[in-house]
Amino acid sequence: MPSSTHTRTTDSLGNPVTLQDTASAAALNDFVEGFIACEARAVNVLNAAADTSPIVQASCAALHMFAESADAPRNARPFINQALANAPQASDREQRFVAAVAAWVDGDLPRAIALHEEQARLFPRDLASLKLGQYHLFNRGDSPGMLRLALQAVPAAADVPYLHGMLAFGWEQCHLLDRAEASARHAIALCRKEPWAHHALAHVMLTQGRIREGTDFMASMSDTWTGLNSFMVTHNWWHQALFLLEQDRHAEVLALYDSQVWGVVKEYTQDQIGAVSLLARLELAGVDVGNRWADVADHLALRLADHVLPFLDLQYLYGLARAGRMEAVHTLHNNIAAHAATRTEAHERTVWQQVCVPAAQGLLAHAQGDWATAAEQLGAALPRLVEIGGSHAQRDLFHQIWLDALQRNGQWAAVQNLLQPLVNGQPESKRLARQVGVVNGVLGLPEGCGGRAFQ
Repeated sequence: MPSSTHTRTTDSLGNPVTLQDTASAAALNDFVEGFIACEARAVNVLNAAADTSPIVQASCAALHMFAESADAPRNARPFINQALANAPQASDREQRFVAAVAAWVDGDLPRAIALHEEQARLFPRDLASLKLGQYHLFNRGDSPGMLRLALQAVPAAADVPYLHGMLAFGWEQCHLLDRAEASARHAIALCRKEPWAHHALAHVMLTQGRIREGTDFMASMSDTWTGLNSFMVTHNWWHQALFLLEQDRHAEVLALYDSQVWGVVKEYTQDQIGAVSLLARLELAGVDVGNRWADVADHLALRLADHVLPFLDLQYLYGLARAGRMEAVHTLHNNIAAHAATRTEAHERTVWQQVCVPAAQGLLAHAQGDWATAAEQLGAALPRLVEIGGSHAQRDLFHQIWLDALQRNGQWAAVQNLLQPLVNGQPESKRLARQVGVVNGVLGLPEGCGGRAFQ
């Protein structure tokens, strides 16, 4: 229970909060609302860091953890220690949120997820906790868990547009695309500026081959992408770039890369992997990206000992390799193997050793022109790649690299077998039509039998 020096109130979603200084309520609400709305104002809670209230301190700790860097737990530690020390003064809900963030700082994600799931049952309007739980589940490739967590809150929080955006992405990652679209459109009807719902609908449209519609939709919503955190704004523009890339609108993709995808917060992990992913896709599509790899690699070179998520490490490795920074590449490659060997938690051990290590070997081989090894190692990793986290659209990069390795290794029949179903599902894609045309030409198949770009 709160002491006489603490005030019990509620946050903007109606959840109980215990504050030492009532003036910090606005900053706390900026965190809660900013986090679920993907807005930059979430960082404003740091302005209230002098308030030792557990919920404030835990929110500050979470912000530091979102840096996804090697030093994030160290930077978060003073805040979470303060939160834990004062936790008995807080409500049950706040204590559970503190415990979940503490588990994250400690690297105990199963415990963090269990606490967020419990919170969703007991306090379904704690949508900051829910979104944080979805983040952890996403990073472990557990999309059904993401969806279950969001569904838990529907009876109590159906009035909040951002819940429907979280639902939409959960449905989409579970391949339930009609439900995803319905949830996304409902979120946008409640609040046109719901960038996570825009993002979920972009996933649906890309998956369903609605390339031109997706391009128009994202363009129509882009005026609302203001005041967002750098991940959300760069990632939504990244999705728009993917639609343009399918249409062979390469100059526009490069312009978007230069103006929107790379350069918002170059120090941030998600901005870095967005840049790696888009440059790699451009090169796989036959586009000369000039010297753009060099600037990205300067930032990736600082991440050789991070190992926060295997999904991130793999893209750091490939970006450094594309930039020709082979000394850094070999250091990171060795560090990945060493890190994998020391994992003790079951999921982490499996995903680092059985998925990340072969994928890293395949990516390195591809960058070095060893097509046979690249095809073999990536082929071994791909069936389980969901376990490293990331979305279907993000992981498709690794599939594209594998296809490129198979093709360069002369495995034309295998490429045709993999590529033609993609063409069938993406009849508007000029990129895929162009690729299958080359493959069919080599195989002596009739011209135009692979499908054609949408005219």
